[in-house]
Amino acid sequence: MADETQGVELAAGWKATQVYTMAAVCLALGLALGYLFRGSQAQPTASLPPDIPQTTAKPAAMGGGHPMPTIEQMKHMADKKAEPLLAQLKVDPNNASLLIQVGKIYESTHQFKEAADYYQKALQVNPKDVATRTQMASCLYYEGDVDEAIGQLQQALHDQPKDANSLFNLGMIKWKGKNDASGAVAAWQQLLKSNPQLEDAKKAQVQKFIAEASQPKTTN
Repeated sequence: MADETQGVELAAGWKATQVYTMAAVCLALGLALGYLFRGSQAQPTASLPPDIPQTTAKPAAMGGGHPMPTIEQMKHMADKKAEPLLAQLKVDPNNASLLIQVGKIYESTHQFKEAADYYQKALQVNPKDVATRTQMASCLYYEGDVDEAIGQLQQALHDQPKDANSLFNLGMIKWKGKNDASGAVAAWQQLLKSNPQLEDAKKAQVQKFIAEASQPKTTN
């Protein structure tokens, strides 16, 4: 499909159905950016209530569940859930942990621009926080800013060259966002080389993507 090789462009007028569908496509392709290797990192996490749809959850429409909320409704949900944290930020605006928690709330409701803004504020406090920078890059990618997402991942790798999440996401974005298969393969090979302790299942997943990206293109 053409959309699979052109990155994720989330226009302001999109409805929740379209956002969920694109998220599902990304997940099916292994594009759950920042999630494959999350278990190996310690990240601040927000306590998200069960009524907020998770970014990695199966879209309700695909499973015949409850009607999907609109983007506006999801934004309202996020605003309400973030209110207590935003109140705390008024008193302590440079609290990076609070800023990250707010970012995660907005990310979980597909408000990627808002999420990236809060992650950026957290990085202004702790610029060497590679996990948060990688997460912000994911949001930038889903928002459609492929070049900036790559730039943020390159900065993350400058700070922590062996970071598995950053290398994995860099490969994915180069492959699907820039149609740069060779660049993707190089990132993933570096991931495997610099992380020899990688679990077998995760190593196999990376090797699978290397094989797929290395296949010659077919022309109709």
